[in-house]
Amino acid sequence: MSIKDDQVPSIIPSIPIPALYAPDQNTITRVIEFFTVNIRNPNTRAAYGKATVEFALWCEHKGLRALRDVRPFHVAAYIEELTQIMAAPSVKLQLAAIRMLFDWLVIGQIIPMNPAAAVRGPKHSVKKGKTPVLSADEARTLLDTIETSHSPTSLVPRIIGLRDRALIALLTYTFARVGAAVQMRVEDVYIQGRRTWIRLHEKGGKIHEMPCHHNLETYLDAYITAAGIAGDAKSPLFRTTRGQSGYLTDRPMSRHDAWYMIRRRAKAAGIATKIGCHTFRATGITEYLRNGGKLEIAQQMANHESARTTGLYDRRNDQVSLDEVERILI
Repeated sequence: MSIKDDQVPSIIPSIPIPALYAPDQNTITRVIEFFTVNIRNPNTRAAYGKATVEFALWCEHKGLRALRDVRPFHVAAYIEELTQIMAAPSVKLQLAAIRMLFDWLVIGQIIPMNPAAAVRGPKHSVKKGKTPVLSADEARTLLDTIETSHSPTSLVPRIIGLRDRALIALLTYTFARVGAAVQMRVEDVYIQGRRTWIRLHEKGGKIHEMPCHHNLETYLDAYITAAGIAGDAKSPLFRTTRGQSGYLTDRPMSRHDAWYMIRRRAKAAGIATKIGCHTFRATGITEYLRNGGKLEIAQQMANHESARTTGLYDRRNDQVSLDEVERILI
């Protein structure tokens, strides 16, 4: 059974509803409302949607046809199976999605109890993040190898290079999340106190503003000027282009567009590390702390709720460990 386009607000695409969640119209409506009303972040919505659909399909495979037939030991068995094929953080996300959906159904009087409420997820303790990071030299090389000069056969600046350099610099110098970066509009780059500032629209509707590093200021100005978008305040800042033509569309880049761009630029720069968008957040925080920055200030700059989260991005000890390993002179 599928959600019809006219039933679903535009903030969520049409997705198939497993039979487990579609015994009647009231249940269907309640499930739709869980994703459209209860979850505001599109990334969370997509992740929880995938997790809850996969659980429903597992239940159907096990012969569980009704929500009221799902018991705590069923959920526990499913989570145990996931621990054999997934990392602990991914399993915990799956359980959280299932638990939240069933809570929503209990509140809506669809089912009498939440079978996932008492189920415990795998233990998981993180002292250091796994996000790949770059050294300061590697990050500098990456930025410098992006071609931003005029084409030999055209007076049109290489807008793609200017855009990519500005986006990578933004992620590095402001510790921005890529989701917030690609959502920026031209008006989110502004002058205050004779300095350029940027405005990020973060998760949960939070607004985060930061002054620009002088390099970032230069890169943003070069891109905006060459693109000719300074007067189009409400339009997307980081836009897609028409192929390799160098001409911008009026559509914003997506997180996936940014990821593919970063992997392409890293390969061109000779960087073997399999980096992603989050790499620049970790790289920026590590270099800030390495050069005498304070953890509590890094926390504010990264817009983290907890300094412990910021600490996961600190990779200064990686270099210490490498130096010690090299003492083994065999």
